[in-house]
Amino acid sequence: MSDPVPTEIKLRTRSRQLEVVFDDGRRFELPFEYLRVHSPSAEVKGHGPGQGVLVMGKENVGVTAIEPVGRYAVKLVFDDGHDTGLYSWKYLYELGSERDRKWADYRARVKASRASEEPASGPALGPALGPVSAPAAAPSHKAPSRT
Repeated sequence: MSDPVPTEIKLRTRSRQLEVVFDDGRRFELPFEYLRVHSPSAEVKGHGPGQGVLVMGKENVGVTAIEPVGRYAVKLVFDDGHDTGLYSWKYLYELGSERDRKWADYRARVKASRASEEPASGPALGPALGPVSAPAAAPSHKAPSRT
C-alpha cells in the first residue's frame, strides 16, 4: 500500500490550524504551534540522531504561506521567519495520526526544561542584595571663602 496523499489542505488562520484531509478519509487539524515545534527542518531535527532542538515560545506563531513542493510535500512559511522544513505527505500523516502522543511528549520535554532552569529551593547562601545605586556624593570640605 502506498502512503496516503492529501486530497485537501486548508490554512485556518483564525483557529491557527492546518486542516489536512487524506485519500484514506482521515482528516487532521494540526495547530500551527504543533507544526512549528515539530518542523522537519535540520534547524529543529538536527543533522543526526539526538541532535534535535527543543523549540519553545511558539504558542502564537502563524503560518503566512503554504508552498507546494513537487507532488510530495509542502513548505510552510511561519511568521517568525522559519521556512526551511518540507512537510512530506507521509510526515503530515504521521503528525496527524500521532498527534496526541507527540504533543504529550513535547509538553513533557518543555516542562522538564523549565524545571531545570528554575533555581533550586533551599537555604540562602548569603544575604539578599538590594538594587545597586550610585554612591552618594561626598560632602564638600571646602574652606569657606573669606572676603
